[in-house]
This record gives sequence, structure tokens and C-alpha cells, in this order.
Amino acid sequence: MAQFRRVLLGRRLASDETQHTKINNFVGLAVFSSDALSSVAYATQEIMASLSSNLQGLSIAAAAVLAPSLFSLAPWVAVGIAALLIILGISYRQTIHAYPTGGGAYIVALENLGEYAALVAGASLLTDYVLTVAASVSSGVQAITSALPYLHGHNVTITIGCIVFIAIANLRGVKESGAIFSVPTYGFVALMMIMLVTGMVRAFVNGGPTPQQVQNSVEQATNLSGFAIVWIFMRAYSAGCTALTGVEAISNGVQAFRNPAERNAAKTMIWMVLLLGIMFLGITFLSHRLGVVYAHSSDPSIVAESLLSKLAKVIYGDVSHGLPKVMYLLTQGFTFAVLVVAANTAYADFPRLAALMGRDAYLPKQFASQGDRLVFSNGIIILTFVSCSLVWLLHANTDLLLPLYALGVFTGFTLSQTGMVIHWIRLKKEAAHWRTKAFINGLGAITAGIVMLDIAITKFVHGAWVVAVLIPVMVMFFFRIHRHYIGLTAKLAASRLDAVLPSKHHAIVLVSSIHKGVVQALRYARLISGDRVEALTVDLGSDGFNESPAIQKMRADWMHYGMGVPLRSIPSPYRKVVEPIIDEIERFQQAEPEVCLTVILPEYVTSKWWERFLHNQMAFRIKAMLMLRPNVIVTTVRMHIPD
Repeated sequence: MAQFRRVLLGRRLASDETQHTKINNFVGLAVFSSDALSSVAYATQEIMASLSSNLQGLSIAAAAVLAPSLFSLAPWVAVGIAALLIILGISYRQTIHAYPTGGGAYIVALENLGEYAALVAGASLLTDYVLTVAASVSSGVQAITSALPYLHGHNVTITIGCIVFIAIANLRGVKESGAIFSVPTYGFVALMMIMLVTGMVRAFVNGGPTPQQVQNSVEQATNLSGFAIVWIFMRAYSAGCTALTGVEAISNGVQAFRNPAERNAAKTMIWMVLLLGIMFLGITFLSHRLGVVYAHSSDPSIVAESLLSKLAKVIYGDVSHGLPKVMYLLTQGFTFAVLVVAANTAYADFPRLAALMGRDAYLPKQFASQGDRLVFSNGIIILTFVSCSLVWLLHANTDLLLPLYALGVFTGFTLSQTGMVIHWIRLKKEAAHWRTKAFINGLGAITAGIVMLDIAITKFVHGAWVVAVLIPVMVMFFFRIHRHYIGLTAKLAASRLDAVLPSKHHAIVLVSSIHKGVVQALRYARLISGDRVEALTVDLGSDGFNESPAIQKMRADWMHYGMGVPLRSIPSPYRKVVEPIIDEIERFQQAEPEVCLTVILPEYVTSKWWERFLHNQMAFRIKAMLMLRPNVIVTTVRMHIPD
């Protein structure tokens, strides 16, 4: 088993090898930006789906008249989202320099807004990371099944398999997973740029809508009421904001970069914003210009062809053969790959955030433990389990997963940027240009807050209510864990009275039959407790008055093997074993509460693992019950049986 772990995960790393795990900017962009960069594969799709949903229920004639005016909103929605991207990019760049040790929403909110805001931010981000894995990988599988229709119906299996692969890669370490995932990320960016350039040439050569068609669309749009236009725009905007998920990832993982970490992280943030903005605006513009639209599938168990697949077919022409087929398959293949590895962003940040919250006693402290490869293995395993469960539950359907996606993200954005405003106000005597910096982060907080409300309102009935309910529940859960740890610390605090030896000690050896293990247990009991030792057995064959023949025979043999320890039997006419032992120990404690009591269980261990299943697990059951009894020490004396 140990050799298998070494082959699968690599050699163990010592604590002083932390520098080995540091990454350069090239790898950092792949590790921390793959989520944001890959979101262009479904962000425009969600905008189009939101706009097309307004046509449902209309007659064919009415839909034909209204469709041009609705889809003409798509470029304006994209421009608005790109503007927000720039604001958030600049804001988080300031966060990187202000918090070079890692300035995620949890840390910023905890230092500047208080405990409750920090826990809301933590819950929002943890939820977002789980949804990132489920939605991103499901979108990647949608891309490959769009290109290879014979894979339809296997989306859930393929998605879960991909998530497990990402988990194993991350258990090997951030540096190793980043090197693996750089190829899909940069391959996707290159193919998107080729497709956009080709599409732009095709759009301008073939021409787009005529001036008269544009005028007609505007006139049709003005026929809608002002509220209807605002509502439709809000819905489309909230849907397209899935393009901004992952923008904060670099600020969360500053310490993963090589020194100077904050400068390298800030440079990587600029490249991410530029690439994301160009690809998102280009895809949305071309989709509108070339008339490529998308609508959600009416059947939740059926995954529709992705918008990016449709766009690639329109741009490259007949994709059934030749170079167009090669370019189309490469585009879909790298889209699949980058959406799968986009989950790596969540795998980079979820374990780190869980470790921070575990360190602060808001999550189990096991999350703060690093594994053999200097990664937070427990967080990786939990993220894998929860995201795979979500994929299975929602059939790996992006139409169901993506509406859940953005509310938690923008809650974290809002709290992080609000905390940064407080940060600059507190440092106004020390920080240069603090008013300008506070204004930038304030603008980020206001815009993110408005979008958060937009998503909560327009996406509430489409799944955002789940996140809106889940976050407060998680915060309550965090508080309960914190209270437990605080209370436990107080109860474990030692006093001088605890440093006094007990006046008496008594040992009870539990016996089922006489064998070598029992003799060893009796020897140990006499060693630690002297003459205050007794053996206890349960008589399953007793009628309540007389001992069974088996116990009588045991007493005869006890004269030779018992080493002078008295043997007492407990009648059990109903053939129970654990309950009579617990009752007897309780009676002893009530009779002599000042005595320190040790219960000793003889246990033999077989040499082969499968042989253990051939024996009952009575010792385990007894230990489990005694663990709940206060003031009882339980000791196991094991005898290992050789081959």
C-alpha cells in the first residue's frame, strides 16, 4: 500500500522543502486563472439562454419579431460585465499588495469587518469552490459530448472520473498539478484566439446585420416596457456574471508564487484580466454577429449542445472533414480539457481556505494538517466527495448547476472589497494615496454588491435560493464548531489538583475464554495494579441461578492460569455481552467513586487482514461503549498471531 501511494502521489516532502512547491507566473496563470479563463466557454451561453427564455410560451410569429431585439442586448450585457471585470481586477490587485500572505475574502473580512462577516465570506467561497468543480467539469464534458455525440448519456460517469483525476493530481502537489494543467490552459487560449480572429474575418467579410435590421431591432425593443427591458437585462447580466467566477483566486494563493510573491501575483492578475476580457467580449460579439444562440434543454437529464460548439461550426464551416474538422475537434478537445482543469483553481483554494478556518477553530482542525506532499489532503478529499455527489444528484447538467454558481462568488467579492475600504481607512496615516485606494475598492464593493442583489433577485427561483439558505446554515455550523473548541480548551485546562496521584487503582480484565492473550493481560494487570485486580466474564449459558458448564470448566482451569486473580462471572440469560459489562462497571464506580479504574481487554491480531473478518468484533464494541463512560481507562493488550 505504501509503495502504491508513492507511485500515485510521489515521494514524501519534508517540511523544509516548502520552497519546492512554489510556482512561477507561467504556471501560476494556469493554476489560479484556469477557472476564470475557462468560464468564457459558458458565460456567453448563459447570457443567450437567459435572453431566449423570454421567448418561451410565445407564438412562432411573436418570437420571430421579438428575438432580434432581445439578442441585440447580448453585446451590451458583455460590455457591462467586462467593465465590472476591470474594476474587480484593479481592486484585487490592491488586495494582493495589501495582503501578501494571501488576501482572500475570509482573511480581509476577519481583520476588518469582524467574525460574522468573515464566516459569511468563508461559507460563500467554500460553496463557490464546490460548485466550481461540479459546474466547470460538467461544462467540459458537455463540450466533448457536443463533439462526440455517441458519448451522450455518460456525462455523469465521465464527469466524476475527471474530478477524481484532478483530485489525484492535486494530492501530488500544487507545482506538479500546475505543470500538468498548463498545456490545456494555454492550448485553450491559443485556440480561442485563432477562432476569434477567424470569426472576425468571416463576420466582416460576410457582413452582419444591415443598418435597417439594426434600426428595426431597436424599434422593436422600444416597444417593450421600460421595466421589461430592465428586468431582461438584469437577468442576462446576472447569468453572464459566471464569467467572473475565479477572479479572486490569485489573491487567495499569493504565497504559492515564487518570491517576490505579491509582485508576481499582481502581474499574473493583469494577464488574467486581459485574456479573460478579450475572449469573453470576442465570443459574445461573434455569437451575436453570426446569429448563434443557445437555449436550455427542456429535459434536465439531457445535456444540450454548447454554444461554443455551435459557434465553432459556424466559424469553421463544414466540420465533417478536412482542416475545419481538425480545428473544430481541437477547439472542443481543449475546451473540454481546460474546463476540467479549471477545477484545479478550486482545488488550489478550497483546501487553503479550509485550513485557515480550521486553524481558527471554525472547521475541524484536521483541515489544517498537511499531507506527505505538503498539500492539505483532507480538504482535497472532502471537496472531491461533495462535488461528485452534486454532479450525481444534478445529472452533470450545467443548466441546473450554473444558476447556483454566482451568488456565493459575489457575496465574497462584496465582503472582500468592503473590508479593503476599512483597511485603507485604518491605514490612512501610513498608506500613500489611501483615498484613491479606498475609492477603487469602494467602487468594487458597490458594483459587486449591486450584482449580488441582481443575482439574488433574478436567479432566486432558479436555484440561488439554495445558496441563500445554505450560507446561513454553514455559518451556524461554524459557530457551533468554534464554541466546541473553546469549551474543550476550557475543560482541558489543568489545575494543581489534577497533579495528585489517585489514592487507589483497580484493574478489571475482561475474559471470554482462557488463552495466551488472557495470560498476558493478567500479567500486565498485576504489574500496574498489584493485588487490586479481578477478572470478569459473562456467562451466556446461565439460568440466572447456576453457572453454566462452560464457566465451571473455566474456573477449573483458572486455578492454573489465573495467577491468583479472582474470576467473577456475570449471568446473562438473554445472551447479551456488552450491556452486563457496562452495568457492572457502573455499579463498581457508584460503590467506589474515588478509585481509578482501568478496564483491560485481551485481543489477538491475525497476520492476514482478511482473517480478521472471520472473528467477531466484540472487543471493538466494548471499547466503543466504554469510551462514552467517564473516569474509565480502557487498555488493550494485543497478542499478534504469527503465520
